[in-house]
Amino acid sequence: MIRRHELTDQEWDALKELLPQAASRPRQDDRRLLNGLVRKIRTGSAWRDVPER
Repeated sequence: MIRRHELTDQEWDALKELLPQAASRPRQDDRRLLNGLVRKIRTGSAWRDVPER
């Protein structure tokens, strides 16, 4: 289930190709990070109010 401020599968498919590839070690989940940024931008909430998920 996609929550209100999360990227849809179509949005994620369009964005994931634009992200740089890790040179040395694997990165954490990029989609999770982008969902947090999108939520922050859309809601304007303080970082401390963003859920840890």
